Amino acid sequence: MSPHPSPATTLPDEPRPAPPSRVLVLNSGSSSVKYQLLEMSDGSRLASGLVERIGERTSLVRHTPSAPGAEPRERTGPVADHEAALKAMAEELGADGLGLDSPELAAIGHRVVHGGMHFTEPTVVDEAVLSEIERLIPVAPLHNPANLTGIRTATALRPDLPQVAVFDTSFHTTMPEPAARYAIDVRTADEHRIRRYGFHGTSHAYVSRQTARLLGKAPEDVNVIVLHLGNGASASAVRGGRCVDTSMGLTPLEGLVMGTRSGDVDPAVIFHLTRVGGMSIDEIDTLLNKKSGLVGLCGDNDMREIRRRVDAGDEEAKLAFDIYIHRLKKYIGAYYAVLGRVDAVAFTAGVGENAAPVREAAVAGLAGLGLEVDAERNGARGTGPRLVSPEGARVAVAVVPTDEEMEIATQTYALVGKPN
Repeated sequence: MSPHPSPATTLPDEPRPAPPSRVLVLNSGSSSVKYQLLEMSDGSRLASGLVERIGERTSLVRHTPSAPGAEPRERTGPVADHEAALKAMAEELGADGLGLDSPELAAIGHRVVHGGMHFTEPTVVDEAVLSEIERLIPVAPLHNPANLTGIRTATALRPDLPQVAVFDTSFHTTMPEPAARYAIDVRTADEHRIRRYGFHGTSHAYVSRQTARLLGKAPEDVNVIVLHLGNGASASAVRGGRCVDTSMGLTPLEGLVMGTRSGDVDPAVIFHLTRVGGMSIDEIDTLLNKKSGLVGLCGDNDMREIRRRVDAGDEEAKLAFDIYIHRLKKYIGAYYAVLGRVDAVAFTAGVGENAAPVREAAVAGLAGLGLEVDAERNGARGTGPRLVSPEGARVAVAVVPTDEEMEIATQTYALVGKPN
């Protein structure tokens, strides 16, 4: 008898089930939870939503499925806490056949605002990671506690699923020490972890890569100034895909003029307001973070309304706009000097993507640096990445829509979602 089995007795290999390929992205704030469910095999968005006013009787649950013909859904009513918020999210996803118990879900990715210098890349959450995020609460008191709550709540709902923290600060940990250090006593700075960390990192990472793609180049071959202009605003200098400077510092207060934040001020303003104005530290904190910036200058923090007022001849709004642009232009020039060679300036986020007058004013007078916009291109509406500089411009000026949720999902899936 032949020692080899006959072909008839050889069993065919059974097909392996497809690995899970979906990532749920959670952005947990103090009174809200934003979420998106993404299919990583093709980059499609399956659903998104928001639970806001958590802890109030008038909490709002808004859910938007991406299936063809599906209508957005809203409901109001009390949502007691973050656990109830995530359960409401799970119910909405389940109604579309996308429940949290789905075997297609590979991981949950969490936005965490502050990772200090300890977290330089996305990290699978365990107790040690949670403890370190908690230790950083003093430098991110408004954000890290809510981020922790979201992680712990999601873990309780799906303890078998990898929970991945993606940090706003991690993209900026490549800054060299001369850019990251403040010129204060070194021992004091080290003892209290005082340095420039930067924020909006997922947006800056995503937009810098997308800008390189728009230019038909690899990220490592491109130097980009990224301008993330929303209610919060920040700039970054990105050399070859690595951040070498950014405008926000120890907190998101430093840098550009923002919707309600002052951006750069002389630190002695705080001493003056304490000694002469009789204001408490908490009052000054509220002033600089919530009652300054555009709203402090003219009473509005919506750039559309400010531009309407400017066009109507409102001098207060015009001064606010001019201060905003002056600070923005200073950072463009500074980061041009830091980089030495600039291939593109990319505008992103709500104001950067939609306010053509801001883009035009920001580069006005900078033709000597190769920066200018084409009026027709800049004024045209669009949804995707696009150039608004003239044909053949020495430095590209681009509008690149940000997608922080996709960046978080991409980093999460790269860490835990792909099969071995």
